[in-house]
Amino acid sequence: MDKLEYGKQNAAVTLLQLVDEHDLETIDREIALIQENTKTDFRLIACRVDNWNHDLSPWKAPAVFGKEDFGDGAADTMREIMELCRDKDGIYYIGGYSLAGLFALWTAYQTDLFRGVAAASPSIWFPEFIDFMKAGEIKSRNIYLSLGDKEEKTRNPVMATVGDRIREAYSLLKDQGANCVLEWNEGNHFKDADRRTARAFSWVMQQDI
Repeated sequence: MDKLEYGKQNAAVTLLQLVDEHDLETIDREIALIQENTKTDFRLIACRVDNWNHDLSPWKAPAVFGKEDFGDGAADTMREIMELCRDKDGIYYIGGYSLAGLFALWTAYQTDLFRGVAAASPSIWFPEFIDFMKAGEIKSRNIYLSLGDKEEKTRNPVMATVGDRIREAYSLLKDQGANCVLEWNEGNHFKDADRRTARAFSWVMQQDI
């Protein structure tokens, strides 16, 4: 996994984002938006994922689009991410878009290292993930969820559940006492990913200001 660093090297706040090549094309704009929204110094470490469906999936699941199944590499990816968080006095947030947002949520059930989770349009339709959430308790203070208002309007029967699942996840987290917000964005899953991710990170950072 390649790591690319942006922002202020010695900032107390570190954002960890799981990315693919598409995310990196707009990362500079995302960072500028976070800076504009928060007025806070931060370092962003963009962790480029080698195999998206394997490295970010908490357990194996059959393909829901195309032919590539989901693997179970999330645990290994999390261990690699946590090696970047060695400063005991540092403030860490984790986040990402799509399956990276789901990975960030899953990670927050494994460790209390992260003060906030920035889950922008997370793939919360992932099989059995809501059951996993019901059986556990999230360990991060602040949880940001978002979805495009057209994302659940798809012919794919699994992905069409995303709207119901994210509403259920939001209610579950609120009932458990988490500081959680659910924001709806205009458009489908592929619109304004950089802006949605910037809003997600900005919100969790602002909860601690």
